[in-house]
Amino acid sequence: MNHDESRDLYDRALSVMPGGVNSSVRAIRPYPFFVQKGDGGHVIDADGNRYIDFVMGYGPLLLGHDLPETVRAAVQQRASEGPMYGAPTEVEVELAEFVTRHVPGVEMVRFVNSGTEATVSAVRLARGYTGRDKIVIMEGSYHGAQESTLVEGEREHTAPSSPGIPESFAEHTLTVPFNDKTAVHEVFEEHGDDIAAVLTEPILGNHGIVHPIEGYHETLRDLTDQYGALLIFDEVITGFRVGGLQCAQGKFGVDPDLTTFGKIVGGGFPVGAIGGKSEIVEHFTPAGDVFQSGTFSGHPVTMAAGLETLRYVAENDVYDHVNALGERLRSGIADILEDQAPAYTVVGTDSMFKVIFTRDGEFGKGHCEGGCTQDPTCPRYEFCPKNGADVDRAETERWERLFWPAMKEEGVFLTPNQFESQFVSAAHTDEDVEQALEAYKRVL
Repeated sequence: MNHDESRDLYDRALSVMPGGVNSSVRAIRPYPFFVQKGDGGHVIDADGNRYIDFVMGYGPLLLGHDLPETVRAAVQQRASEGPMYGAPTEVEVELAEFVTRHVPGVEMVRFVNSGTEATVSAVRLARGYTGRDKIVIMEGSYHGAQESTLVEGEREHTAPSSPGIPESFAEHTLTVPFNDKTAVHEVFEEHGDDIAAVLTEPILGNHGIVHPIEGYHETLRDLTDQYGALLIFDEVITGFRVGGLQCAQGKFGVDPDLTTFGKIVGGGFPVGAIGGKSEIVEHFTPAGDVFQSGTFSGHPVTMAAGLETLRYVAENDVYDHVNALGERLRSGIADILEDQAPAYTVVGTDSMFKVIFTRDGEFGKGHCEGGCTQDPTCPRYEFCPKNGADVDRAETERWERLFWPAMKEEGVFLTPNQFESQFVSAAHTDEDVEQALEAYKRVL
């Protein structure tokens, strides 16, 4: 493939943007390809190269790049009526009604502008509601670019993971490994009266794709109830992608106190949301005293895009289609790994998928064919990643430096490192899946 135009664009970008990008994950070595446009389940770069797109904007594009006419018309209408108003609109009420009608743990919603803003606000709300300062997160987790969760270390021995964050922020953040029931019990036994909330993704989606072991979320639910803390599910990635319209909390049958959303709930436009039980969410100003506000919150174009996207999904067989393609991809990749790289692990569920370059393990009779579900009867159970540290021990450099570039040259656009999820959209086809599997077969 020729990448001359992308290289020239990156050269220009380096002069006017730090690192040449506006989000650090896009800084692919030696330089990123610059996208000119999307086309269904594909993107076309500045040099005219065409790729099957499994990044899908890091998750928001459940319907792909070609929006259905109802979504496009709603966006165009709202944009033509004026950019924004600084006043409420009916469409934000309608989207809130849709979310509260379908998501089990959500009775009331506050819309914001990003997943980061949603998790920042949820943590502030939990602290304000409980009168406590400490929060528990999973080691290696990512909940946006906020000071309270950009930490590293174990238990109470944490420190900021980035310069510019005062040490005092990390003092209030406790970490435990995902899927470690013993560790979270111990943290609550030692700090339970000071813990405002446990913040976790239902499925780790920013650090590999790691499924919860049986009973893990129920343990979190029981402990937070016992100690008067809140359980917050970060569903920025899984919301309206895993578990259908009920989201991952519906799939796992656990109702959190608060849920954060982003990505799909805005139909591909900048968005975030905090949902939860009314008695808690009403502590946001102006109903309560926990400050939260934003000029662009509930932006009419975003609200219209999100509402019409979710309506389209509800009225069509979108989840059947994308989940079936996701299953075919995971099962097909598993077959390839069994022959060519039996130490590697297929992960994901519904329309999420990934290969983790784990270093140990073999395929055996009865393995999880459609992605690791942490099934204790699976012969790979002891080798499948259980937490972020397990993913870190995988061959992350091989994935990023050798595998990703080779897949790109095969015309398959994947998230550019071992950690972020990959996604199937409604615009993908059986032919896309077959082409992608052939590429995996050649590259692995």
